[in-house]
Amino acid sequence: MSDVTYEQTLALAGICQAGSLIQQLARTGRVDMDKVAETFTWVLNTNPASTEDVFGSEKAVEQGFTIIHDQLGHKSHKKDAELTRYVLSLLSLERKLAKNKLALQRLAKGIDNAERQLTHYEITDEQIITSLAGLYSDVISPLGPKIQIIGNPHLLQQKSVQNKIRAILLAGMRAAVLWRQLGGKRRNIVFRRNKWVSFSAQALHKFNQIN
Repeated sequence: MSDVTYEQTLALAGICQAGSLIQQLARTGRVDMDKVAETFTWVLNTNPASTEDVFGSEKAVEQGFTIIHDQLGHKSHKKDAELTRYVLSLLSLERKLAKNKLALQRLAKGIDNAERQLTHYEITDEQIITSLAGLYSDVISPLGPKIQIIGNPHLLQQKSVQNKIRAILLAGMRAAVLWRQLGGKRRNIVFRRNKWVSFSAQALHKFNQIN
């Protein structure tokens, strides 16, 4: 069985953080737009210099590291089954994407178009969000069962909330692609949980030292 690495943990933190942002939006309709802006950059950073460069910095996914640490670690900490479902659903969709050459080509073309739009719009402009959301709806979503988002029904009927959620799901897919490229295995999430927790604790300790 392949081993777990810190870089894999970093990528998994990105997936977890995307899931958490989706939860916040679906339940409250409010989210830190600076954090959302960071998340959208993951999608558009197609030629990163390193794993860390995809996210901008390790600290950018601190929330994701905390989720890994709490979900896979502390026995006393209440587990979030809904968030776990979002993460596993993204990993499942990514496996289907990796096997679909046409979908990969369409996704790459769509990302190029979104990058060109950045010369005219801010990354959190509705035009960019709509483009990213459309990519998820048109290319990713048809690959498998739709991810059922739980939240406030009134909020989930709003187009702006729907688009933000889909755009963040696309960012979660970006992190899932990275996770697989780094050798991530779904079975290791269960069988090597101590490794994930250890690497997450290492990162969180580093951030506390920085603070």
